[in-house]
Amino acid sequence: MATVKVVLRKKQNKDGTYPLAIRITKDRRTSFIHLGQHIKETEWDEEHQRVRKSHANSGRLNNFLLTKLAEANNKALEMETNTSAVSSRAVKQKVKQATGARFAAQAELYLSNLQKTGKYNRYSADKPRVKHFKEFLKGEDISLADITESLLNRFKVYLKSTQKVGERTIVNHLVVIRSIFSQAIKESVIERKYYPFGAGKIRIKFPDTLKIGLSPEEVKQLEDVALPHPAQNHARNLWLFSFYFAGMRVSDVLRIKWSDIQNDRLYYSMGKNAKGGSLKMPEKALKIIVQYADQKLKEDDFIFPDLKSLEDLSDKFEMQKRIANTVSRIDRLLRLDIAPLAKIEKKLTMHIARHTFGNISGERIPLQMLQKLYRHTSITTTIGYQSNFIHKDTDSALDAVLTY
Repeated sequence: MATVKVVLRKKQNKDGTYPLAIRITKDRRTSFIHLGQHIKETEWDEEHQRVRKSHANSGRLNNFLLTKLAEANNKALEMETNTSAVSSRAVKQKVKQATGARFAAQAELYLSNLQKTGKYNRYSADKPRVKHFKEFLKGEDISLADITESLLNRFKVYLKSTQKVGERTIVNHLVVIRSIFSQAIKESVIERKYYPFGAGKIRIKFPDTLKIGLSPEEVKQLEDVALPHPAQNHARNLWLFSFYFAGMRVSDVLRIKWSDIQNDRLYYSMGKNAKGGSLKMPEKALKIIVQYADQKLKEDDFIFPDLKSLEDLSDKFEMQKRIANTVSRIDRLLRLDIAPLAKIEKKLTMHIARHTFGNISGERIPLQMLQKLYRHTSITTTIGYQSNFIHKDTDSALDAVLTY
């Protein structure tokens, strides 16, 4: 006979709270189903399996726990009554379908998994998107099966009218809900027939975005402008270093170490897809890193100082968090200080370095070579990206009509 109990798991979150879960024990094997709720250890009454009154919302939370416990017990009993021999795994899957197919629990698990796998950028972007959906539901926790096409279409209207966001942001919100659904289906929490996305249902299509880079003249202005503050010079160095290496992603720029440079070549693996390779160190890039030589403490030191103070370099979440904060600070300097001083009217950010390389390379470099420089896995990605910067044929076609 399977036993089902509500417990406080002894795995502390970063905010000092602990997760509540349903514990299933069958044939001396134990498994847990997280309920998406977290409390302090002092707020839990282990003996009575309830939240103490010291918790601000103890009444509603205890009712929630009682409901989930009853659902779990009923499903476990039903399964064992109808099947003579049943495994603990089968009981868990049946109970998960009864207790875990709620949006709040699955969203909490989704965000927790992003945190555990060190995906800070997605975590920080997706957490407010989950919050917006909960606000749309007015705090009600609904079953995943109740998230229909009609509900999602109303959510799209809500985002546009209440949050005042554009199509790209709306699509990003839908992608999060789709990811939560996919997670639940993979874990056998809900059947695929309830999936509200795909052919004949909600289709997710990202709108085209404009990719505008600097011109060669504007890059020269950026290289030559006198900058009064060391922080401004550092921001420019990062931008130019990225540009000199075919628009290397800023997360990779910040992680470059002295040991990555061998025989005047830079060897590195791109963080996004782990594709490795090497590039010749341009003279201009060598002049940049010379400025940081006096800060070199050991061979495997970071060239740029922004990540040096991290205590645990294996903590991917904290690493991405530091990178995100650094990029935000650098982008602010580029946009508000450096662009005006260099007389650049375009919006100047670290990401524009990649667009700038694409814009200047234009049709000068074969697509296969650009694929290697960009470290794209597929040539199709390169073709799609570079099409933003190739205007020769369309310009000639327009001139052919208007020249009369």
